[in-house]
Amino acid sequence: MQLLSSLYIDSSADMGRGVFTSENIEEGTIVETSPVIVMTAEERKLLDQTLLYNYIFEWGDKKDQCCMAMGYVPVYNHSYKSNCEYEMDFKNSCIIIKTVRFIKAGEELFINYNGEWNDNKKLWFDAK
Repeated sequence: MQLLSSLYIDSSADMGRGVFTSENIEEGTIVETSPVIVMTAEERKLLDQTLLYNYIFEWGDKKDQCCMAMGYVPVYNHSYKSNCEYEMDFKNSCIIIKTVRFIKAGEELFINYNGEWNDNKKLWFDAK
């Protein structure tokens, strides 16, 4: 696992906990490379019945598996206009978090749970 040393977890306004930075981060910086635990579709059915449902990612070219990321990845909050993006590296079983713009010290880092950092498609928790 690779994690930028300036990252830390703290309380996030109205979102529980979140990932923040104590130093400025330039656009295009990889802030985390996190290994994942890959699970089958059958295991996903079981996970969907637990609190982990909100923390797993669809996985694989066919999205027929799921994964649980280690490190800080499960703690990044969602924004439709996120300041980071994530890339799934299926070959190496990891998720890579990278900045899409300059981030100031003290700022929270967000990913877009849709997969694309600027995708505005409503997610399951906003579709109600």
